[in-house]
Amino acid sequence: MSMKPLAAVALIAGMALGACSDLNSTQQRTLTGGAAGAAGGAAIGALTGGSAVGGALLGGAAGAGGGYLYDRSKRD
Repeated sequence: MSMKPLAAVALIAGMALGACSDLNSTQQRTLTGGAAGAAGGAAIGALTGGSAVGGALLGGAAGAGGGYLYDRSKRD
């Protein structure tokens, strides 16, 4: 199993988290959730023998949605 896709996802996630300084709280939580979800999804996809890219896409979407919903619940 090659770790190159997982390393690429981790690098992109790290860069995305570093770009959070000029964002409002909703945008920060959505981006952070998406990056964490993408990294987790890629790792799970790679470890289970599935597609790391597919896992990253699904995990990123779920994480972004979760981050957005978390921010909305904190505001209410």
